[in-house]
Order: sequence, then structure tokens, then C-alpha cells
Amino acid sequence: MEWMYLGMVIFLFILAAFDLWVGVSNDAVNFLNSAIGSRAAKFRSLVFIAGTGVFCGCVLSNGMMDIARHGIFTPQYFSFEDVMYIYLAVMVTDIVLLDIFNSFGMPTSTTVSMVFELLGAAFAFTMLKMAGGDGTLLMGDYLNTSKALEVILGIFLSVPIAFVFGSLIQYITRIIFSFSITKNLRFKIGIFGGVAITAILYFMLFKGLKDLSFMNADVKAFLNEHILAILGMTFVIATIVMQILHVFKVNVFRVIVLIGTFALATAFAGNDLVNFIGVPLAGFSAYTDFSANAAGASPDSFMMTSLGSSAHTPVYFLVAAGAIMVFALATSKKARKVTETEVGLSRKNEGDEMFGSSKVARSLVRWGNSIGNAVANVTPPSVARYIDRRFQVPAEAVDNQAAYDMCRASVNLVVSSLLIALGTSLKLPLSTTFVTFMVAMGSSLADRAWGRETAVFRITGVLTVIGGWFITAGVAFTACFLVAMAMNFGGVVAVVIIVAAGIYSIIHSQQRFARKQKEVTEGDVLFQQMISTTDHTAIVPMLSRHIGMSTADMLHKYAEALTTSTDGLFAEQLRPMRTALRRLAKIKRELKSLRRRETICLRRVEPPVSAVRLSTNFHLIHNSLRQMLYGIIRIAEPAHEHVDNNFSPVDAIMAERFCKLRNEVTNLMLVVADNLRNQRGGDNDALVPQCNKLEAEACAYNEYVGVAMQTEGYNLNSLTLMLHLGQEMQQIMVELRQMIESGKAYREMTNIKA
Repeated sequence: MEWMYLGMVIFLFILAAFDLWVGVSNDAVNFLNSAIGSRAAKFRSLVFIAGTGVFCGCVLSNGMMDIARHGIFTPQYFSFEDVMYIYLAVMVTDIVLLDIFNSFGMPTSTTVSMVFELLGAAFAFTMLKMAGGDGTLLMGDYLNTSKALEVILGIFLSVPIAFVFGSLIQYITRIIFSFSITKNLRFKIGIFGGVAITAILYFMLFKGLKDLSFMNADVKAFLNEHILAILGMTFVIATIVMQILHVFKVNVFRVIVLIGTFALATAFAGNDLVNFIGVPLAGFSAYTDFSANAAGASPDSFMMTSLGSSAHTPVYFLVAAGAIMVFALATSKKARKVTETEVGLSRKNEGDEMFGSSKVARSLVRWGNSIGNAVANVTPPSVARYIDRRFQVPAEAVDNQAAYDMCRASVNLVVSSLLIALGTSLKLPLSTTFVTFMVAMGSSLADRAWGRETAVFRITGVLTVIGGWFITAGVAFTACFLVAMAMNFGGVVAVVIIVAAGIYSIIHSQQRFARKQKEVTEGDVLFQQMISTTDHTAIVPMLSRHIGMSTADMLHKYAEALTTSTDGLFAEQLRPMRTALRRLAKIKRELKSLRRRETICLRRVEPPVSAVRLSTNFHLIHNSLRQMLYGIIRIAEPAHEHVDNNFSPVDAIMAERFCKLRNEVTNLMLVVADNLRNQRGGDNDALVPQCNKLEAEACAYNEYVGVAMQTEGYNLNSLTLMLHLGQEMQQIMVELRQMIESGKAYREMTNIKA
């Protein structure tokens, strides 16, 4: 049976490669977001810098993987078979869980996931042992629950500490430098650069490099004894160097951002490598111990006492892990998606908001506004005016391609580095992911990037991410517990099925994500181009194209929802009607977001008089789209209520006549949409008579239903419903005609024939 466990070890290393891939995709946000958000360099350059840091952190790591070996459970009480099942369950659960978070663009902690997966799997086998044991060992003998409590404490500590310090230091820094970070810097830029570089070095000494191979006991003792002198010398030298660089017109903020990116990447690889390969290496160590010392012993009786000691990782494992991580960093699109979430929540300019509104966020915004007003009332007017001037963005400092400037990016990196280093030296379990994310959120709030129009969406996003961190712990524990139980009772068959299912889920997820990326509409691409372009005169034709495509997309969705809901009514099927109502609710949110996005683009049109001239017809188009949507909702909701209450079905002849009218309406919608999508908007002008014709047909249908209501033998509930549906169809035709006419007027004003 030894071959089976060798196969498990091989599977562990295969899963480790997947885990390294998805882990880097998740944790790239920790060290790339500030550089990407500030556009400190080209993306390729940033990947090269971060990749170099990651590879150095991996290769120089001394490979102490104690958490997976004996940090969560006591290995001498678990057999070889037990630990192999535990490690397999952890790896399968980890790659699936992290990949799910990556697909949604949600950064989470790899440390949290690994600790709670180990705890969940070990807890499963602990329950089995306690149920069949002699009662001499308690749960505390099997498990190290203090580590899990430490991780939970890290969440609670990381969130408020990082947010408060990020906000406070960014506020002070902005008052010092304002947004004119290239003017009137004098000597303060050198001092700031010296402080920043010293903080980053302190971070690397106490967090990023503390466990690397050359950091032996003597080196650590020397650093601890002379830390103040080292930091003092570093500050003086860095200040002089930064001031010289400034004299030679080098952007000191960019230098700080790039050095900080390298430092965080090195620390990430050196410290978090255990989260990705610690479990497979522990499994490999268990297998070699069993093979060498278990002659004649059974896998379920050979105890893993050897895992109680520390083990150093061979360098070739570290090199291989570093190569995989660098390759994943350079090629993973999911890594960019996770980074986009944090950058999007902290950007200074308007754009497409990734999250909606929530009741908690609205309450927090109102509470924040109340506190802000109270502080403003007691602040001397002269002080308030001075602070407001420091937060005004001059025209030359506006960079629409950057989410925020390099001053804020520097603060993000420096504060994150300092907090993580201080937390480590004080033995506080601060999570790298949590600290970097919350510092970025705090600095964006202090930098007035969250305006009243966006604050509720940004806060909802922050709360969603924080909620995901807690969900990670619960889901990781529960899922790994169930997987471990299944492996224990299912044996080899369950192991093969679960491992195969895990690998398949990752491959399928990658394929699904790739398809989803390909399905990104041309409208999304156009929106990003309109937001980032510096040629404001080019926005009008792009916006016209965007309006045409987005309107076409909405009309397609309207036609589908109208057909689905009314077919469900006549077939008396609730499922399609519920589906239609859910889709309509989603469409309503999309339409609201679409109008906001296009309005933002309209504001960037130059000259401004052109935007004002286009504004009326632009909003008339959106008003018509909204009224058509409301009409379809007013059709779907009473239709669903009718079927849900088990009222009498609609008369077959009346339903057939309505379906004929509905099909003509939806076909017309699709023709209008097709013309808009293919830039033949002018062809829609000839469809106005057809709108009038269908409006007249809807009116005739309503008269037909009205006559039936005066006739005995018809069900009154059904007739009332059909009259309502007919009236809504008539109004939909009015709005469609109005939309076509508004579109014509819009095109004439833009002098675009398409």
C-alpha cells in the first residue's frame, strides 16, 4: 500500500503548484496595488520588480514550515494515514477556496485559510479519536486552538489599527505636500524620503528578512542590539540621497513606491511561502519518515512524532516555488482582477462603482457626515480654509489614468510596512493582507477620494471584503472538516474522487473566467477609454457608440424578460416568472449604473457647451429606457402574483391575441437594438410608424378586453390583469417611439450619421 501514499505525496505537490498559482493571484494585491494605482511604472516593470522580490524571498527563505508540521495539531497523537488525509483535505480545500475568492476579485488572507483548514481537518480526526479512545487525552492535547484564536485576534486588530493609522498619516502628509507634489518641496521631500526608506528597511529587517537563511542567531542579536544606530544611520543616508535625487529632478515618491513594492513582495514570499508549500512539504516529510522507519508497521498505527521537530526545506523546492510564483504573477489575469478591486475602492476619480449600496453603509455615511459637520462647526474658519486649499487638486496634477497620486501610494506602502513590522516585533498577529487593504482604504478616505456620491458604494465594498475575511475562516474550517471526514470514511476511492474534483474545479474555473473575460463588452472597453483619454474632443463619438451598444443590450434584455414572464403566466409556471423578476431587479441596478457611467463621460466632453447641448436628449433616452423597464416590471409582478395565488388561468383566445401583440413588440425592440448595435441608428427613424401601429393595436386589444369585462362568463381577475398588461404594452410603445426620436435628435446634434 506504500505506493498509494507515494501517489498522495505526488498529488500534494501537484496541488501545491495550483496553490502557488492561486495564492499569488490573491496576494498580489498586497504588494502591487499601490504601484498600479499610482502608475509608478509600466505594468511590465512593476511585475519585474515584484517578481524579483518574490523570487528573492522564496530562494533566501530558510523554509521553516512549522505551522503545517505541528503549529495546529500535536503530530505524535496522529498516525501517518491521519496526517496524509489531513494534508490532502487542506490542499484541495485551499486551492478551491482561494480560487473562488480570486474569481470574484476579493482579496483574502492565505494565512487565515490555511490555519482554519488545518484546524478543520485536524478537528475531524480529533473527534474520531476521542470517540474511539480511552478518554485519557482531551481536545487540547490534540489541537493547538490558540493559533486559531491568534489569527482571529489578528483580524480584529488589523482592521481598525490599519484603517486609523492609514487615515491619520495620509491626512497629515497631504496637508504637508498638498497635491502639488512636484513643486515647493525644498528639504521636506528629502526628510520624507529618509523616513520612508528607513521605515521600509525596518520592515524588511523585522518582517521580510527575519526568517531568511542568512539571518542566524548572531545576526539577529547584532541587529537587536544596534537597531537604533542602524536606523539612525539609514535615515541620515537616505535623507541625503533622496534630497540629491530631487535636485536632479528624480521623482522621490516614485523611488519610494518602487522600493516599497520590492520590499513587500520579498516579505510576502519569505513569510507566506509556508501557506502554499508548507503542507505538501510536511506530507513529503511524513512519507519519508514512514518509509525509512516503519518496517512492518501499519500506516494507521505509525505515529508522526517526527513532525514535532523543525525541518529545513531543500533549496530546489524553494527555487521551483519561486519560479511558479513569478510566472503566475506575470500571467495570472485573476491577480489583476483582485488588484482592481482594491484600486477601484480607493481611486480618486469617478468611474464605475464595483459595489452597490447597503443599509449599513448608508448609516455609516450619515454618521460620518454628522461628525464632519460637528468638527467643521468648531474649526476656526482660517484653519478650515487653509486645509481646504491643501486638498484642492490643481489642473496640472490631474492624471486620469492613475487612481491616485504617488504621494498616497508612498503612504500606503510606508504605513503598511511600519505596522506589519511593529506588529511582528510586539508579537501581534497582524495579517499582511488585512493591513495593506485597510491602510489603502483609510488613506483614500483621508484623501477625500470618497465623495458623497461614491462613499456609500466604497463603504459597501470595504464591508463586503471584511465580511469575506470572516467567511473565509468559517468556510475553510467547515469545508475541510467535511472533506477530511469523507476521506476517512471513503478511503482511497474518496481520496481519488475529491482530489480529481478539486483539480477539475480549478481548471473549469480558469476556463469559465477566461470566457467571462472574453465576454467583456465593447462598451466596457469604450468606457475605460473615455475615462482615461486626454483628448476630450474624441469622447463624443465614443460616447455615441457606447450609448448605442448599451441601449441595444438593454432592449435585448427587456424583450427576453417580457417574453419569459408572460409565457410563465399563460403556462401557469412560477419558476420562469421568478427568474424574470430576479433578472429585472438586476437590470434595474445595471441601468442605474449605466446612466451614471455615461453621465460621467458626458461631463468630460469638451467644449462644455457641447455636453450641455447633448444632455437633454441623452437623459430623454435614459428616461425612456427606465420607463420601459418599469412597464415590464409592472407586467411581471402582477402576473407572478396571479399565478402564485392560483387564480383562474387566462382565457386561451385572449392569451393568444396578447402573445401576438407581445411578439410584434419584442420583435420591434430587437430590430431597434440590432440597428443600434451595428451603427445603423438612422434606420430606426423609419420604425416610428410601426411604433404608432403597435400602439394602436394595443389600444384595440384593451378595448377588446374592456368589452369582455362587460360580458358574463369571463373571469374578472383574469380580465383585470389582461387589461393592465395591455395598457402597459401600449405605454411601452409610447416610450420606445420617444426613445427613437430622442436618439435621432442626439445624432443630429453630434453630426453623426450612424
